[in-house]
Amino acid sequence: MTASEPAAPPLRRRGERMRRAVLAAAVDLLSTQGLTGATVGAVARAAGVHETSVYRRWGTRENLILDALTTELDSALPVPDTGRVRDDLLGFFSSLARLLGTAQGRALLRLSVEHDATLEDHRGPYWSERLDRAVVMVRRGVERGELAADTDPGLLIEAVSGPLFVRVLLSGAELDDALVRGLVDLALRGALPRPE
Repeated sequence: MTASEPAAPPLRRRGERMRRAVLAAAVDLLSTQGLTGATVGAVARAAGVHETSVYRRWGTRENLILDALTTELDSALPVPDTGRVRDDLLGFFSSLARLLGTAQGRALLRLSVEHDATLEDHRGPYWSERLDRAVVMVRRGVERGELAADTDPGLLIEAVSGPLFVRVLLSGAELDDALVRGLVDLALRGALPRPE
């Protein structure tokens, strides 16, 4: 669009259609332009909605960004319930590895850890909520007797996710199924029930 061309009027989107369009536009802008490019105005234009509609729904840019990151990550990483903790963890972390193998996934990971005043107060709760979703798989394994009763679910999840994040953030290395299996099995070996 040139300076002489009028902006296209926003589309008439409401409710869930509007929410999905705005969140998709926010994720796209966050992935391609980072936090600086994901202004409320830019997101609204990309989604084809009025900027006031975005503010009415989310209140602040921070709320919009957090909702976009949360929705994208949680939908890409469903928490399986196969009846076996190893299968659950393999499914979950294989999905995470696939997500981190995409340009969008790598960009979203960088955004969620990058220091920026926009998200600083929300970073802890954001990661705590993501961790709480995943620890359910470990807790079920403890309840079924697959894992020792004193297993720390959060620590086990961090023991697998930490190396995946580090590989992506520091080296950009590829994440494959063999790596995921190795990390899951290594973490599980430390959590197996011990003989009395």
